Formats: sequence, C-alpha cells, structure tokens
Amino acid sequence: METNIKEFNIIGITFRTTNENEQAAKDILELWGKFFSENILDRIPNKIDGNVYCLYTDYEKDFTKPYNVVIGCKVENLNSIPDGMIGKSFKGGKYEKLTTKKGKLSEVVIAKWMEIWSSELQRSYTADFELYTEKSQNPEDAEVDVFIAVK
Repeated sequence: METNIKEFNIIGITFRTTNENEQAAKDILELWGKFFSENILDRIPNKIDGNVYCLYTDYEKDFTKPYNVVIGCKVENLNSIPDGMIGKSFKGGKYEKLTTKKGKLSEVVIAKWMEIWSSELQRSYTADFELYTEKSQNPEDAEVDVFIAVK
C-alpha cells in the first residue's frame, strides 16, 4: 500500500553495516541487544510515543552495499541528544507500506526483507524503516510494518 510519510526526527543508536556475507544479520542483532541491555528506550528524551523505529539510511548504493542502521524513537526535536546516541532528521516522502505475517519476530522480519530484496519495487534508497508498535511486542506472535522508500 503506497503512503506518504511526513518528515520526522529520531534519536537512537546507530551502526554501519552491509548485507554481504550476512554481516547485517549479526550487526543488527547486536544493535538490538545494546538497545535493550543499555535501556536506550527509556533514555531517549522528548519521545512522541513508545513506538520503536529501525531505520535504514545512508545507503552507499543499494541493499548490496553498506548502509547505516538506527534503532530509536520518534522525538519532538533534536535539541537534547544523550551521549552515545545520534539524532537524525528523516525527510519522509513516498513509501510502500508492507506488513509481516504474524509469527516469531526474528523470523517474520527477515522473511519480509527477503521478499523485498527479490521484489520489483522501484526503491529510492533514501531511508527505509521498520515500525515496532503494540502489535510487535510479543516476540512469539509479532507483526511489524516495514516502510520502503519508492520512486
């Protein structure tokens, strides 16, 4: 389903990775581990809501080349960024909204990305993101919305 996303700000933690040799799977899992073990969610100031975003941005070219991952929350502004975190302005734009099947969180998200990587979507590679809401909280029965920037 195509949708327009408005500009927003996010504060969180980041890492640069690549999908080569399945490196991203390992790096992103470690970043999520850090997000929870260091209680990042509670340390983010000026949160708009309790939703968590996993943003993919600063693509070197496409999904086969390096890109940045940011896990964090939408915030009112970037005036106060805690040490060890980054603030990012997300430009918004035209997006394709895709929703995972309900199931085990670790499986449904990667399955959706595999589907996206082999799809005919005309991706713009500006920034893509996963949105974790109330329906994503049970790791054994989760559903996640994935937003892909399209041309």
